[in-house]
Amino acid sequence: MEKYYHSVTLDKDKCKGCTNCIKRCPTEAIRVRDGKAMIINERCIDCGECILICPYHAKIAVTDPLSIIDSYPYKIALPAPSLYGQFKDIKDINKILNSLIEIGFDQVFEVARAAEFVSEYIKEILNSEGVKKPLISSACPAVVRLIQVRFPELVSNIVRVESPMEIAAQLAKKEFCAKHNVSQDQVGVFFITPCAAKMTSIKNPIGNGKSNVDGAISILDVYSPMIDKLKSNEVKSLQEASRAGIKWAISTGESSSLGIENYLAVDGIHNVIKVLEEIEDNKLTKLDFLEGQCCVGGCVGGPLTFENSYVANNRIKRLLKDVDSSPVSEGELIEAKDEIIWKLQKDIMKKPILKLDANINIAIKKMKEMERIYRSLPGLDCGSCGSPSCRTLAEDIVRNNASEMDCVFKLREKVRYLAEEMIKISDKIPTSHKEDKDNDA
Repeated sequence: MEKYYHSVTLDKDKCKGCTNCIKRCPTEAIRVRDGKAMIINERCIDCGECILICPYHAKIAVTDPLSIIDSYPYKIALPAPSLYGQFKDIKDINKILNSLIEIGFDQVFEVARAAEFVSEYIKEILNSEGVKKPLISSACPAVVRLIQVRFPELVSNIVRVESPMEIAAQLAKKEFCAKHNVSQDQVGVFFITPCAAKMTSIKNPIGNGKSNVDGAISILDVYSPMIDKLKSNEVKSLQEASRAGIKWAISTGESSSLGIENYLAVDGIHNVIKVLEEIEDNKLTKLDFLEGQCCVGGCVGGPLTFENSYVANNRIKRLLKDVDSSPVSEGELIEAKDEIIWKLQKDIMKKPILKLDANINIAIKKMKEMERIYRSLPGLDCGSCGSPSCRTLAEDIVRNNASEMDCVFKLREKVRYLAEEMIKISDKIPTSHKEDKDNDA
């Protein structure tokens, strides 16, 4: 089995063994053992919540350095629309796009432009007969991974459309190669990312064998170089994205572009989980579309962004006032469909995480033992044991990754019991004749 790549990693030297991360992780993927955190790869969805919450910066996102663009003769930047909200006092998106050219890219292709195409594709699917609803957006890879590991029965609800990032990569390469008469292997396309999950999706493409993107560079890594170039007065007109595509940077941006009423836009991974639970329980039967975004506020709240998500959100909204709202034309859509692959080519696989053993009989025995252990625990979910809850501690014990004495309350009970037993034993120890005589005296 091919190893799954994770972009969220742990720097053990910085880890102090606090339990902030284990309580925040949406898939209970983190434990603290022997004074250090550890990430369970099978559970991790690379959402970056631990990066945001860790006070010691022990959780880090592995992305490509800016220097990676030098590996290709020609390099194209794919800026996420959330990039536009990172800079203050910018009224023209063209200034931001030009600064990417100034720091070393040969061309810029806006992911916001590709998002407009994706919106049109989703509209077609929504209008198709027999489509399973609610459709769930596939744009956020952390949410897709969440569904795979925690809500596997909802995998079939995920819309089978490539993300705007992947669509942008395909269109950018084809346009550049046709214009400059070069082969595609000479062109590198790099996503300017607000989150770690996008890096993971490039290494482990969902629904495809290989990503069309050659790398992901953090917004944090391009921010300083771009700031220096934003002062330039020479600005070429590079912007092609309209209001509909740029709005994808913030929550409701994708949903509002579909022209439907029965949609729900949810941001923040813990809020997304609550809604997915309701869908799983058939409580939202009239819902047509769910836009779930891992980060609070949408992509502007990503862990690799520079600006506060609320400030960035307001900047995006201000920029939208001066942006053309013309939609993608039918001709452009037909042409793009002929040139690119816009549907996922492979099934999105379920990846359930609570699998105690490959042998079903042994797994059932372990499950019963887990329930027994869980009932014996205090049920406080305090996290002091290094597991996020009493149930996960019971699971860890069954998996031989922890012991009941990791629970401070069970340890206290054991110490009290041993102390009482020691007193009982000491009372039964025969005294020496000398001690008896001394006591008599």
